[in-house]
Amino acid sequence: MPTMDGNHTTRSARDWTRFLALALGGLLGLIGLVLIVGGAWLALLGGSLYYVIAGLALLASGVLIARRSMAGVLFYVALFIGTIAWAFWEVGGDAWALLPRLFGPAVLFLLVVLITPLMREARYGWKHAGGAALASFLVFVIGGYIIAQQHDPWERGTLPQTLMADADLSFAAPDGDWIAYGGTYGAQRYSLLRQITPDNVGRLERVWVAHTRDLPEDKSDNSYGAETTPLKVGDRLYLCSAMNIMIALDPASGRELWRYDPQVPDEYIPYTAACRGVAYYEVPDAAQDQACAARVIQGTLDGRIVAVDANSGLPCADFGQNGSVDITTGMGEVVPGMVSITSPPVVVRGNVVTGHQVLDGQKRDAPSGVIQAFDAVTGELAWAWDLARPDLTGAPEPGDSYTRGTPNMWTIASADEELGHVYLPMGNSAVDYLSASRSDAENEYATALVALDAETGRPAWHFQTVHKDVWDYDLGSQPTLINLPGGVPALVLASKQGDMYVLDRRTGQPLTGVEERLVPQGGVEPEERTRTQPFSTWHTLAKRDLTERDMWGMSPIDQMVCRIQFRRAAYDGIYTPPTADRRWIQYPGYNGGSDWGGIAIDPLRGLIVANYNDMPNYNRLVPREEADRLGWVPRGDPRGGDLGEGGPEGAGDPQMGAPYAVDVNAGWRMPFTNLLCKQPPYGGIRAIDLRSGQTVWDRPFGSARKNGPFNIPSMLPLRIGTPNNGGAVVTAGGLIFIAATTDDRIRAIDIETGETLWDDVLPAGGQSTPITYEANGRQYVVIMTGGHHFMETPIGDEVIAYALPR
Repeated sequence: MPTMDGNHTTRSARDWTRFLALALGGLLGLIGLVLIVGGAWLALLGGSLYYVIAGLALLASGVLIARRSMAGVLFYVALFIGTIAWAFWEVGGDAWALLPRLFGPAVLFLLVVLITPLMREARYGWKHAGGAALASFLVFVIGGYIIAQQHDPWERGTLPQTLMADADLSFAAPDGDWIAYGGTYGAQRYSLLRQITPDNVGRLERVWVAHTRDLPEDKSDNSYGAETTPLKVGDRLYLCSAMNIMIALDPASGRELWRYDPQVPDEYIPYTAACRGVAYYEVPDAAQDQACAARVIQGTLDGRIVAVDANSGLPCADFGQNGSVDITTGMGEVVPGMVSITSPPVVVRGNVVTGHQVLDGQKRDAPSGVIQAFDAVTGELAWAWDLARPDLTGAPEPGDSYTRGTPNMWTIASADEELGHVYLPMGNSAVDYLSASRSDAENEYATALVALDAETGRPAWHFQTVHKDVWDYDLGSQPTLINLPGGVPALVLASKQGDMYVLDRRTGQPLTGVEERLVPQGGVEPEERTRTQPFSTWHTLAKRDLTERDMWGMSPIDQMVCRIQFRRAAYDGIYTPPTADRRWIQYPGYNGGSDWGGIAIDPLRGLIVANYNDMPNYNRLVPREEADRLGWVPRGDPRGGDLGEGGPEGAGDPQMGAPYAVDVNAGWRMPFTNLLCKQPPYGGIRAIDLRSGQTVWDRPFGSARKNGPFNIPSMLPLRIGTPNNGGAVVTAGGLIFIAATTDDRIRAIDIETGETLWDDVLPAGGQSTPITYEANGRQYVVIMTGGHHFMETPIGDEVIAYALPR
């Protein structure tokens, strides 16, 4: 039997020594080569020289360490010290910005320290190397913790010392109810309830959970999603499920009282399917026991307005045909899924006013964006507003149709019953990213707030937030009505660009500063781009322009790739025109700024509360020949599937009938890791003084628990600021209740400080706006957890109620 002599043991040790040195040296050399190639490319594009310099140093260090030379260790130590100095020079003490610059190099530093005894000139052994590595590790951890604590990402201003003089509370949710999507049709999302306060909110607990029982067999099917905000009127909660099942619940127990299924066929589910809520209407002078004296009204995904009895859930026989009317009448050809009502209608002056969603990016000849009003009792068409045909006030003649391809209103309107106005946040024409084929009327009303007379449908005024919009900056936020001191009737309109406009709701005239500023020119339609765009000089969520230093990643290589992408793209700040020869950066992206979650206003404290997104898009217009070759076709086209090749939300939209399709990298994700290229935060929440326009506080919103490379949740309870969709509710008790973030949590926030005082883990995505109400003397907070396709949160069917212990 062979024996192991001393010489054999020595040879084995030498072999392992060579192998470990070669392995680490090879790793450093390989990383160095990648940085040299990428860094040289970045430098040629005008970017940072750090990466090519670091790559050369890493390659030299790797070669020397592979040869077991102590010079390789010293080379790397010098590089690491230089990297630390460069990182702090670039971004200061911003912990999230330092992460990709220092985390990877720090890990390599520990490996280099551990392997030092293998170098031929080494003067200490493994025990000392292990001690040095441990000490270095502790320095990194403690230093990182100190930096994270010292870097305060919050912006803090001054809380107004006085309450709003003559504060008007007429748009607050009345009597402990929640009678419309925004609390009232004034949409302040403000409740006078004050049972739950900053002092006791920490005791909040779940008191009931109800289920809509409306989920697909495949729970990964993210074409589903309920973004429902329930209503509470009297002794009932009213809501809709993902597939428009209408449900009434007992507000104190969550017990189901009735349900009505309008039987929406599966083929009518657009990729962005959602039901955001229902409307409630009481028929004037109706007998109390009359059927449908009070009715619940909703729009459906197959384009109907449905009315049911609020007490029984049975269809209202006097409304249309057995309780429903078809809004697609007069639209011409409508492919299933192209027209859907995802937001609740508004009932004003006895009319049910509705817009609808037209599936984005499919074709220029898409169905019309016509706004329609139906009698709330009979369902008869009261009026129609086809913005391109002002002479057409009702249904078209047989064989005729409403103007195709016009801007639609897919989001939530507001209304002033006294003035008789309905306020419509309008979308864009059917091809979002090109404007040459649009009519003068489309250019006038697209991406504008339009006030219509609720009885006639005639425009009273309009205010445009983007001229010739080719950035999908359609208005998603519901306007919020407020009466300013002195009785001035106003509204606050938030935009995807982050600007907020305070307008006189009688005339549409700005009450705070708005100025036209020069914006970038060029792109594929240089003659179409306007020289200026309107900017708010008063209330804004807008951030500074992006720079190369804002690029992010989990390692220097990731960050370098994103820097290269940044330098290769067209970007001259906000409103950089769309391009086809290369990608262009759109910042903020089409999800905002503010989107359909809108804002909330505390009229007593005079504070606007706005959650927002802070992400860019990385877009390219795709020539028609290339799009055809890729098989991108509109929904319903016999040559392809429901959505063509590209997928949802602009990622391969065919834009048929235009010279270009569009490919949108929503959120601008980096290759491989699927992380965002822009450094955190990706979303925030801000309180703004309504009187001065100044920020009271602004903080990143959402934790990193569900975020991570390769879509693997990190579970880290770190405040990163996540993308968010859904709005906030403000109470007289001094609290903000909001979910919205991708970490699947609902939070209670102190409105005066921005501090989170309580939170709870939700079973699915909370991309909806909660409500608060009173039942039997107890204040409740209720939220629907339905999930969201774009936010990539899990779908669910839970309606959850919270209250203080009895």
